Amino acid sequence: MNNPAEQPSVLFVCVHNAGRSQMAAAFLTHLAGERVHVRSAGSAPATTVNPAVVEAMAEVGIDVSAEVPKVLTVEAVHASDVVITMGCGDTCPVFPGKRYLDWQLADPAGQGVAAVRPIRDEIEKRIRGLIDEIAPVGRA
Repeated sequence: MNNPAEQPSVLFVCVHNAGRSQMAAAFLTHLAGERVHVRSAGSAPATTVNPAVVEAMAEVGIDVSAEVPKVLTVEAVHASDVVITMGCGDTCPVFPGKRYLDWQLADPAGQGVAAVRPIRDEIEKRIRGLIDEIAPVGRA
């Protein structure tokens, strides 16, 4: 791992960093706590997080209302052990030695909260699997 403490680092990337990547980062932070360093970014970040995403996450007790979409940087990719892309296509930089996963998920942009819920639930399921793999309970 890149981190001297062996804490894995995960970067979630989507186009606007206003929906999928924000939900994934929030779930990983909420469920793994200090066991994983979490980042999210977008290749063309929006100005705010999708309000339907904020509402859908609040329904499961996670507040993302203060999050701000961030621009994807080469430094963020370099600093991460695992890069999980969600529909950013060729705009996501690829570097040797990094582990890349591409999660095919519907884009919540322009959708209401009812359409966001199944995306949220699928992201949570994938995050739980990721935690079991990279930062299982009992590992400091």
